[in-house]
Amino acid sequence: MQIPSTRPTRAGRALTAAAALALAAALAIIWAGRLLLERPVYVSELGAEEPTARWFKYALLLIVFGGAIVAWRARGVRLRRRDAMFVRPAVLLAISSACFFVASQEPCTSGCPIPFADEIRWQDLVHTSSAVIAFGAAALAMLAVACSDADRSLRRISLGAAGSVAVIAATGGIFSLLRFRTDIGGLLEFVATSIGVLWLLWFGLRVQAGSGRSRSIAATVHAPAGPGRARRGRGRSAETSPAPRRSGAARPPS
Repeated sequence: MQIPSTRPTRAGRALTAAAALALAAALAIIWAGRLLLERPVYVSELGAEEPTARWFKYALLLIVFGGAIVAWRARGVRLRRRDAMFVRPAVLLAISSACFFVASQEPCTSGCPIPFADEIRWQDLVHTSSAVIAFGAAALAMLAVACSDADRSLRRISLGAAGSVAVIAATGGIFSLLRFRTDIGGLLEFVATSIGVLWLLWFGLRVQAGSGRSRSIAATVHAPAGPGRARRGRGRSAETSPAPRRSGAARPPS
């Protein structure tokens, strides 16, 4: 896996741990808010004039915080040349975090009216648009990781997460637009959100683990040879070197 150019310092490890804790706390807050309300809701409705509104704002800000740190730590993950149509995962994660920040500052009104509805307001349009762009950028970031020079397991899991988020979130969105089984549509949106947040948490930890492993390998390769290693090296050289030819060897009789 391509590792960021910065060394995995103690501050970097602390930031990665803080991002993981923030993302885990955000997901816990979101699901606690869902269980607190007795009616089926979509994710954005947790911040729409509900008792959970303040905590939902905190959850979004925690996602922004964790996403920004993971984006910074993953800035060394590069795309393969044949997949240059994608933007780097770090850039997409930064865009997603910025859009989630906008969504946290502009919650939708009661019921979160869908676009083109008669009762929709300007803040509903801002919140919905920001949330959709944030979800889309996060899904594209997963695809970008799947098309990067990361190891095979990371690419496969990222591809599966991207496909799951896209299909589940799109299905929930269609249910919302059609106003059909919004209870199932809302649950699907919570599931898609959970997959996205858990992938981001896991990806950040994998990037940190890859940085530490790269540093360990580099330290081993560039370590100075000790006396024991030097003796072993000389021994191997002596074993593999050809035997000297004797200058006084007997010649065959002419």
